[in-house]
Amino acid sequence: MPKGASATADAAAGRPHHRTLNDTPDNAKKVSIGVLQACLTDTVDLYNATRQAHWNVKGPHFGHLHELFEKFYTQLAAGADDLAERIVTLGGTAVGTTQALAQGTRLEPYPTDLYDGLGHVKALSQRYAQVAKALREGIGQTDEAGDADTADLLTEQSRAVDKMLWMLEAHLQARD
Repeated sequence: MPKGASATADAAAGRPHHRTLNDTPDNAKKVSIGVLQACLTDTVDLYNATRQAHWNVKGPHFGHLHELFEKFYTQLAAGADDLAERIVTLGGTAVGTTQALAQGTRLEPYPTDLYDGLGHVKALSQRYAQVAKALREGIGQTDEAGDADTADLLTEQSRAVDKMLWMLEAHLQARD
């Protein structure tokens, strides 16, 4: 079981907590709430890592990277809000406290002693790739469970994270 999986499952409880007239089948709701909570936790952790990079980036690429990281964490905040609202739409409880995030994230801790701009790009790239992969896995899980709307939301999120990853990786790729 990946790091944080049990804490995330405990936080989401894998099933709806509130009655709703939303006609998504109960099993699909259970699966989707668990997947969404795991993705929410990772997205908020990635948001925090991106803020850490934004605040502490140094070096010759400072100006560009400082602005790029701000753009990314703003997009991640909007994405996290969409994930949380979908959890609640399905009757669940979106869990986003610092304590729950620390226990539930599947991402490695972000280094707090990193300053070099390209070092931040490399560290963030690894985490953006991990979040994108988890979102794609969630697409399959929620689609298979019968929740096309959640699968669609996760597809939208994965496209956005993939684009951010591409923009990060472009800083690391050698010129042809």
